[in-house]
Amino acid sequence: MQIFGVDIGGSGIKGAPVDLDKGELTQERCKVLTPHPATPDGVADGVKEVVDHFGWTGPVGLTFPGVVTGGATIRTAANVDKSWIDTDAGALFAERLGGLPVTVVNDADAAGVAEMHFGAGQDRKGTVILLTFGTGIGSALFVNGILVPNTELGHLELNGHDAEKKASSKAKDDGELTWEHWAHRVQKYLAHVEMLFSPELFIIGGGVSRKADKFLHFIEDIKAEIVPAQLQNNAGIVGAAMHAAGDD
Repeated sequence: MQIFGVDIGGSGIKGAPVDLDKGELTQERCKVLTPHPATPDGVADGVKEVVDHFGWTGPVGLTFPGVVTGGATIRTAANVDKSWIDTDAGALFAERLGGLPVTVVNDADAAGVAEMHFGAGQDRKGTVILLTFGTGIGSALFVNGILVPNTELGHLELNGHDAEKKASSKAKDDGELTWEHWAHRVQKYLAHVEMLFSPELFIIGGGVSRKADKFLHFIEDIKAEIVPAQLQNNAGIVGAAMHAAGDD
């Protein structure tokens, strides 16, 4: 069974058809830049471009970088335009895609579900936290395999700042930080999250998961096991498709 997944991020919108039996993309993904400002109309145009690239005419699952309630309504917009707040994203995307069936889910929740089913979280019990490091920091919290949705742990206060402003991969790039310097910031953030939730496992996702060998060895004094996401930056696409199929 194939479903189309789209992962909307602060810097890029990427999508591809997904084989839901294997948790793999069936074609090379298409990516377009997220418009700035990232308004609802601008992002919807980007989504349409990605979907149209494949001539797709079936169900589409989409992620969004913020809190999504009721399966469609956007409640927060930290890394996109504030005009998203209270937007019915489900209706917007369905209209822009010519009436195709669509679902919308938090981006990190989608990535987490994919990792729990097909990646680093398979068969893991207890408390598992996936963290996606990108434009911001997304989070997905699981207890014995059950998702606690819309946790948004990237916005925890750390040393007087929104944590993602200091420890996201964007913060690394903007500050021209070395991997070691950035890893020490991530370590402080993980220690704070660990103090609050005592997870057995941290899964590190987002684009930096491809470069885990550059920074994970610098992170020390965390009791939980720390591993990179196995689906890497495709986890959101796979999770979006799973959500559209009702497999999450």
